[in-house]
Amino acid sequence: MTDDASPSAGDGDTVDYAARAAAVLGFSRWWQVAAAAGMMAAVSPYQYVWSSISPALSERLDIALPALGAVFSFYVVFQSLSQFPAGKWRDSRGPGALTFLAALLAGGGYIGLAYATTLWQLYLLYSLGAVGVGIVYTVAVNTAVKWFPDRTGLTTGVGTMAFAAGSALVVPYVRANASVAAYSDVLRNIGVGILVVTLVGSLLLKDPPADWLDRHGDDADDGDDEGVAASIRGRNYSSREMLSTWQFWLLYAMFVAMAGADLLVIANVVRFAENFGLAGLVATLSATLLPVAAGVSRLILGEAIDRFDRKRVMAGSFLLAGLFRIGLIGAGQTGNGAVFVAFVLGAMFFSSPLFVYFPSLLTDYYGAANSSGNYAVLYTAKVGGGVFAGTVAGYLVATLGWTPTFALGGALAVAAGLAVFLLRPPSGSGLERPTAD
Repeated sequence: MTDDASPSAGDGDTVDYAARAAAVLGFSRWWQVAAAAGMMAAVSPYQYVWSSISPALSERLDIALPALGAVFSFYVVFQSLSQFPAGKWRDSRGPGALTFLAALLAGGGYIGLAYATTLWQLYLLYSLGAVGVGIVYTVAVNTAVKWFPDRTGLTTGVGTMAFAAGSALVVPYVRANASVAAYSDVLRNIGVGILVVTLVGSLLLKDPPADWLDRHGDDADDGDDEGVAASIRGRNYSSREMLSTWQFWLLYAMFVAMAGADLLVIANVVRFAENFGLAGLVATLSATLLPVAAGVSRLILGEAIDRFDRKRVMAGSFLLAGLFRIGLIGAGQTGNGAVFVAFVLGAMFFSSPLFVYFPSLLTDYYGAANSSGNYAVLYTAKVGGGVFAGTVAGYLVATLGWTPTFALGGALAVAAGLAVFLLRPPSGSGLERPTAD
């Protein structure tokens, strides 16, 4: 046996997954991905519209902006940590009732903001809404994993792209009505939209039955499983069993490193550009195009990990993400605004698909049956990345300056890329390949 196996989801599959899914659903499985992506887009304002609504909230409620900063911190914590119990529930009971609850929490939270009068009400409403966002996130990502064992990269890319870019249509509406007098109507209308879309999603989403890929009678039923997706071919691990493997903890450390590097740019690109005295247009273009690069890359590189070796694509992507971050420093120091913007796009293009790579590889290694709960455990690493991009980065900038801080972000991405080469399927997973005679 060799431990150098790097399972790929789609090469030479001998099971007709699409036909099996259509027989269960009565329609194409792509409608499940479409519903999941719609829900992700609907709840995305919680993460991507906050910076646009917070000034109006601050003025209307007479609350200092720094105090409102804690609202977003609560969002990150509750959105991340809610996914484990939600994922465990979904794996055992399906997505229906859970996504109905998410609709009430996420939609109701935003509607409630329109009527909030105190800071503690903002904390409560945004935190409850964040729980709804966390439920939608874990359900949507793992809907793709469960129905598309052969194309997990592309389909998780569709969902996470919708989450990154879904607010693109909402931001102009918010910015056009960003007055104190109009913001209550804006918040209420967004909340109703979130509620309606997620309620429809709760009616459409369903999980495949446990035996939907029973291969009895298939051409592949000859003992040769090499053509079957790794998430189906290998053993299904519980979260407890997964936590006992060293591969999970390496993946967790890599996730923290990449999330930290990713969020460092997202949260600080404007101030980093201003630090070098670059024109205001450079900072504006960087901030505007950044989510576009993040969303597009999840589709392109998500498809790439389905077609090519997962580990090689992942390693190359993380290494390039680190190099582009280091290149940002050089572009800033030379005052080259065009190169700076290009390097911001490159940095985000290669780091943002971390939210596609990790659920795909984790499902390969630990199976699809418990994918929601297992990925929710791994996703808690985003909290560590957020702490680095916020609190730790703030301390480093104050003591060392912007250049060493961004260089550290680049080094973290490079380290994660090199760590990919240490990964191999857990012993006993059934994914190890026998050595050639």
